[in-house]
Amino acid sequence: MRIPAGLHSWRLTPREAIALQKTLARRVECLPLNTQPRWIAGLDAALTADGRHCLAAVVLWDVQERQAVEEHTASRRLRFPYIPGLLSFREAPALLAALRRLKRTPDLLMCDGQGLAHPRRFGIACHLGVICELPAVGCAKSRLTGRHGEPGRERGSRVELTDGPEVIGEVVRTQTGVKPVFVSIGYRIDLVSARQVVLDCAIRYRLPEPTRLADRRVAAAKRNQQPRATGK
Repeated sequence: MRIPAGLHSWRLTPREAIALQKTLARRVECLPLNTQPRWIAGLDAALTADGRHCLAAVVLWDVQERQAVEEHTASRRLRFPYIPGLLSFREAPALLAALRRLKRTPDLLMCDGQGLAHPRRFGIACHLGVICELPAVGCAKSRLTGRHGEPGRERGSRVELTDGPEVIGEVVRTQTGVKPVFVSIGYRIDLVSARQVVLDCAIRYRLPEPTRLADRRVAAAKRNQQPRATGK
């Protein structure tokens, strides 16, 4: 997969990263999907046991056939400190390296993380979507910011995730009786489409298959503890 280069440098101070988030957040587009995506790239990342590298995994999920067709990992040395709200500056370089290994360009990116449901409305799903110029969805296991009620017990039940008067996402029950997930817009998608994509991919478990499988893939890579073999 070819990724446009040169959007910004990754060698930033935290102050510069916050300023960049505020600038790039203006590029986020909320648009309904024109066509149903078939190839969805699920993305997840974790640190190596020594805490020096970020391991990333991408799983390309075929929505029609309900199966993974590509899986790749990559690693990059960490060069940015852990600061809440600036996760993408630690994880995105490794995630982009994994995406570059895809033979097919996905129709949509699905991140195990936030999109607009972020204090500066620029979570990792927004960041990767803007860089790759692809529709992107954030589907997180926990809340970063905002307030919400409890969705109904049945699959597909949902409530709004709000920050003051602004709707920044939805809390969605993907399976009856299980904990909900936090869905938000990443890039070039609207909230209705984002929710539907997540539900279409959550065919058996709480997490949608693209990110669930990416989570498993990165966990296996971490167990192998061979970050240098898959990246620089």
